[in-house]
Amino acid sequence: MDGLRTLGQPAATAAVRALLGAGFPHAVLLAGPSGVGKSTLALDIAAALLCVADDVAARPCRTCRGCRMVDHGNHPDVHRLAPSGAGSAISIGGRGERGVRDLVSDLALLPVEGGARVAIIEAAQRMSEDAQSALLKTLEEPPAGTTVLLCADDEERLLPTIRSRCVRIRLGPLGIRDVEAVLVDHGVADAPTAARLARITDGRPGHAIAYALAPGAATIRGEIARTLLDLLGAGLTARLTGIRELAGRAADLGRELDAGMVRVSAGSPEGTATPAARGSRTGRSTRAGGRAAPSAGSAGSAGTMAATGPGANEPGTADAAGDGAETTTDGPAARVPAAERRRGALVLIGIWRSILRDLALAGQGATDSVRDLELIDDLGARAGALASGRAGELLRDLDLAGERLEGNVSPELVLDVLALRWTAARRAA
Repeated sequence: MDGLRTLGQPAATAAVRALLGAGFPHAVLLAGPSGVGKSTLALDIAAALLCVADDVAARPCRTCRGCRMVDHGNHPDVHRLAPSGAGSAISIGGRGERGVRDLVSDLALLPVEGGARVAIIEAAQRMSEDAQSALLKTLEEPPAGTTVLLCADDEERLLPTIRSRCVRIRLGPLGIRDVEAVLVDHGVADAPTAARLARITDGRPGHAIAYALAPGAATIRGEIARTLLDLLGAGLTARLTGIRELAGRAADLGRELDAGMVRVSAGSPEGTATPAARGSRTGRSTRAGGRAAPSAGSAGSAGTMAATGPGANEPGTADAAGDGAETTTDGPAARVPAAERRRGALVLIGIWRSILRDLALAGQGATDSVRDLELIDDLGARAGALASGRAGELLRDLDLAGERLEGNVSPELVLDVLALRWTAARRAA
């Protein structure tokens, strides 16, 4: 749309166009699920504000010096801040890590190109409370010519004082056909692969591109999905052990997708991520039939488990090693940080929700609406055994589990509770 590269978000791009024509505000909150194009829209806005084309209405032109530098990621007046470190958070700064104070200091300087300055904070919901407080002064009294763009998956995790000082633009999931078009246009997948990735990523093109750029990711997801369906009819011990193993496999998937998302954020979807960037997947194999095979010492194994993330250990679940990391016993001790285990649990729950939805649809005979068509036979075999109303109960369990994980509860404890409840029959009161 007139130089904007954001696709499938007509309401959001129309709002941006209206704001550009009326005088763009100093702070904008781009809110919506991860992977729907918030960062792409933020870069579109940055290009429009830094474009030097003579025709103001035609900005961003995508051909001038300013636009080209934004597209190449090297414009000196675009300042980006994203989560980092073991906790994948945005801190206030200091102690050798870039944080909000560093960003504020950058914005206090004169623009290099003599025009506007744009700050893009990705995953802004990951800012600590101190970091948000440090940003508040800039939002209240921004330096001249400065625009702050906050991209947030969950805006409710931002302080009310932050939200109240921003103009809000909402982005939602795209239609399946729109996601397919994005993948094909970027040249990262052929039409059949694009169709499948569009369906299993729930209309989020960023995630679909990440899957396309991480060749093993879709295979790992299929293994996890089939094993979850198998465990629905398994005994208690098998469920407890299997779910923990799947959390380790989901951590592998998270690393694969992280590598793909890095390439998406860098604006270079063409090609593939390097094996080193995708992370190691040693210690696990694949069973016949596509199931994830348990392995000793995997990140989700039933060895010594940590309790929670930094500063929030749960009573009675302290790590025997004393530092909040898992210890494995196959060869040299391997330390798995709590943040990585929590990420694996969250990835697993995301897949779990999608599989449960498909399972409920298959039980109602609505197979045309199933997202992962490769699982039709597996879903059909299990759907009939699911008690009436059970899908709703299990979905609420998964929603609550996700909230507890975000609240720093022990990932092992959360997954054990889910394993206890992952049965086709309605549990007793």
